[in-house]
Parts: sequence; structure tokens; C-alpha cells
Amino acid sequence: MTLLCVVLVGSSAADDPHSDSGLPADPVRDVVANRVMTWNLCNPCEESNVHRAAEIAAFAPQVLGVQEACVRDVEAIREHLENLHGLVYHVEYGMVLNKRSRCGGAPWNPGGFGQAILSVAPMTDHVSVEYPEGGSEDRGYMAVTTEVGGQDVRVFNTHLAQRRQESVRAGQAAVLATEVARHDRAVVLGDLNAVPDAPELSRLWALAVDADPQCHPTRTAAGSCQATTDWQSKFDYVFLRGITPAGHRVHASRYSDHHQLYADLDLA
Repeated sequence: MTLLCVVLVGSSAADDPHSDSGLPADPVRDVVANRVMTWNLCNPCEESNVHRAAEIAAFAPQVLGVQEACVRDVEAIREHLENLHGLVYHVEYGMVLNKRSRCGGAPWNPGGFGQAILSVAPMTDHVSVEYPEGGSEDRGYMAVTTEVGGQDVRVFNTHLAQRRQESVRAGQAAVLATEVARHDRAVVLGDLNAVPDAPELSRLWALAVDADPQCHPTRTAAGSCQATTDWQSKFDYVFLRGITPAGHRVHASRYSDHHQLYADLDLA
């Protein structure tokens, strides 16, 4: 009888999602070492961070850049990635606003809103820069040095001004391009709020290529660029400088109005 009780209690604990066993709900898996991803989380959208984490874990990037992110959401996503999926990430932030309407918090202590980079490897030389002109809402870029595919890479993450603010975006892209040009090997992630043939992106196209080899800034080729938003526009990019693309995918997510975009890189 004692043995039977032990067996039953043990079996029940193993099936309990709130058990203190310390094991993730899903099998532990490894990240894809040469994979980078960008995703605008959509804010305010009030989506479940459990679901966001599951979508990220499905592709398990080595490095992830998110935009329209709240600090508290990113922290929750990191916890779910580790506890539910066995994926452990470091994080750095590029917050440009403290905004209660976006991220909650007390009136005297609103939540931080902006960008974040999650990386399996540690990150160094972190910078966070607010653009001199943000347009209708403050915007900026952040950058870190981290490991992708066993190599050190400078990774940028940005969110340019909203649509119908072309001149503002042009100034922001120029600021970003000046910094990217300082590096022989760099990855630029972000929501640029502009289609590939938009004139304001010309400075970036002069420095880097899209992770999709078929996507170019010419009007004839722009039609071959996969849409990354629910309104069928390509606004999200993985730009590569001094790095060869080895594959990419756009995944439409039910948890954001922007699709997930990842790229596998050849750093040989």
C-alpha cells in the first residue's frame, strides 16, 4: 500500500503544470546558432507573452530583435522561453519612452517602451541612441556586439518613424547608416516602416543587402520582396553587411500585425 501511494503521488506530480520539478513543459532544445530574427510585437495589443514566447521558440534564433516592446513584456517572454522551452537568453534594452498608456505601471513610474535584443551569447559594447527627430513618437536604435554562428557580429535593432513621415525616416536612416558603415560585418534588424524602394532607405541599401537575395530596392524587384505585415507591405528587414545570407523565412503570426522574419547566416 505504501509503495502504491508513492507511485500515485509521483505520477500526479509529474503531470501537474505547477509542479516544482524544475523541468520545462516542452523538451529542452537548442537554438539555431547562425539564426537572427526580427519581430515587431505590436503594442498596444494585449497579447499573451506565453504565446509570444512559443512563437519565438518555434524558430529558436540565436539573436532576436523586438520592437514596440515593453520591459515587463520582454522579461516575461524571457522567463517563458527559459521555463517552458529551455531557451536561455541575455537581454539588452533600447528604450526611448516611459509610457503608461503603452506599458502600464504607476503614473510616477510608467513602463519603458522601445526596442530590445535577446541573445544566447553575452552582449558587449551596448549603445542606445534616440534619433534627433522622432516624428510623431520618439524613436531610436540600439546596438550590441554578440556571437552569431560562432563569430562576433555587430547587431543593430531599430524602429523608424511611422508611415507618412518620409522626411523624418530619411534623417533617421542616415543616422543609422553612418553608424553601420563603421563596421565591416553587421546585422541590422528592425521595423523600418518603409517599403524596399522607398527613397529614405537608400543609404542603408548602399551599405547592406537584404537577407532575401531576391529583394532589392528597384521598383521592378521590390514586388518580389515578401510582405511582413498584415496589410501586405514589407516593413521589416534583416539587412546584412559583410555577411552572406543562407536562408530566410517570413512567418505570419496571429499575435502581432507584423510577421516574424528570420535569416540564417553564412559567416564562414
